[in-house]
Amino acid sequence: MKPTTIVLAAAALAFAGAGQASLDDKKANDLMAKAGCAACHKVDGRSVGPSYKDVAKKYAGKSDVAATLAAKVRKGGAGVWGPVPMAPTGPDKISDGDLKELVEWVLKR
Repeated sequence: MKPTTIVLAAAALAFAGAGQASLDDKKANDLMAKAGCAACHKVDGRSVGPSYKDVAKKYAGKSDVAATLAAKVRKGGAGVWGPVPMAPTGPDKISDGDLKELVEWVLKR
């Protein structure tokens, strides 16, 4: 199995658990600050990275996108939104459960 497939499969399994209450904006902002997301992303406007509204718009209606985006956050990446790479964000910065909730929050923007 390829490493990318393993990462995506692990992310999908993490997201398959029982649902939790969705995040409110304050908790989402706190998680983004703690994980370092707020350094490069904003809700409405582009910064170093895309806005959360742009991410939500790009992936609207696509199935299994939450697990894919969570895996991207964990692994990092480049080339989807421009030349600036996104650094990986490990579980020491944000837990799998909080990451799941935060990605779902972003997709609802």
